[in-house]
Amino acid sequence: MSSSPVDWELARRVAARVAGQDTFSRSYLADSLQRDFEEATAEAEELVAETTGLRSLAGPARARVTDRAGWVHANVESFQRLLRPITDKLGERVTSSRAGAVTRKVAGTEVGMLLGWMSSRVLGQYDLLVVEDPAVADPEDQDLVYYVGPNILALEKRYAFPPREFRLWLALHEVTHRAQFTGVPWMREHYLSLVQRTLDSVDPDPKRFLDALSRIVDDLRAGRKPLEDGGLVTLFATPEQRDALDKVGGLMSLLEGHGDVTMDRAGRDRVPSAERFARVLRERRATASPGAKLLQRLLGIEAKLNQYAHGERFIEEVERLGGGPEALEPVWRGASWLPTQAEIRAPEEWLARVRLSDELVG
Repeated sequence: MSSSPVDWELARRVAARVAGQDTFSRSYLADSLQRDFEEATAEAEELVAETTGLRSLAGPARARVTDRAGWVHANVESFQRLLRPITDKLGERVTSSRAGAVTRKVAGTEVGMLLGWMSSRVLGQYDLLVVEDPAVADPEDQDLVYYVGPNILALEKRYAFPPREFRLWLALHEVTHRAQFTGVPWMREHYLSLVQRTLDSVDPDPKRFLDALSRIVDDLRAGRKPLEDGGLVTLFATPEQRDALDKVGGLMSLLEGHGDVTMDRAGRDRVPSAERFARVLRERRATASPGAKLLQRLLGIEAKLNQYAHGERFIEEVERLGGGPEALEPVWRGASWLPTQAEIRAPEEWLARVRLSDELVG
């Protein structure tokens, strides 16, 4: 029996069923979409570099158009690598019990349902995989900018989006994320270290889950929204994990906000329909079914969407109070210069800290 507490093969099969029929890979549009996104990604990379000054140190970006099954496969591979510390820790405990086989299948089913649902919604993704030995992971399958073809084509058809504009607009956002992680030398390792820190402190003690449930009830009685800042994962986190998650939240708010701001600025002269694209996608999220909205909240997807808005406001305020785009420059200096989640909501506090640090150094 596998030592993993998740049946990953079952997860793939369940995800495929939840994602639904997808004939994109057999469509004549598949090859043309790949060519279009290769061109759009190359153009976006140059526009992002001109707008931000961030240029990838890992070579040109590579686009890969895939179907839903391909996106699921890539994310299962990524999950397996990123979650290995926790699956190694829990695997022996789970598989040594009588209920181990059932537990693995339940976990595989849950992961598969999540990935299947997400595969029908996602449009693009920069895949920040952990680089491993080529004997284990093919380098050609890493550091890719993914585009989910059937979902993109469905939106273009439904809303009559100009295809070339929409594809460049999507590429600008994903390529900005790649520039952040491969154009800032310390960023990738810092982010992965925070993820590792969160996973290393996982404690499967059932008492913690009962304590977390008690906190949820107390928050609800007090009129607070306990799921708003990150979904279930933050509620069941240890104090050590919550500290790491707070740092991840601040970092992702910055990067998501920076991605949106850069996308707008870099595409200003090339994507006349950008405002309409953004409005339609916001309305699409807002009109999701009650069940989908609950799922987004539980999984922390709603918190991620909030990160876009908080990050954009942070950047706008920093530039307004600091006298222009150069006021944001310190965030790329090192991890200690990154804003916390509290500073994301209070940009003047981050600016004050930066000015004090500059004065002490000067």
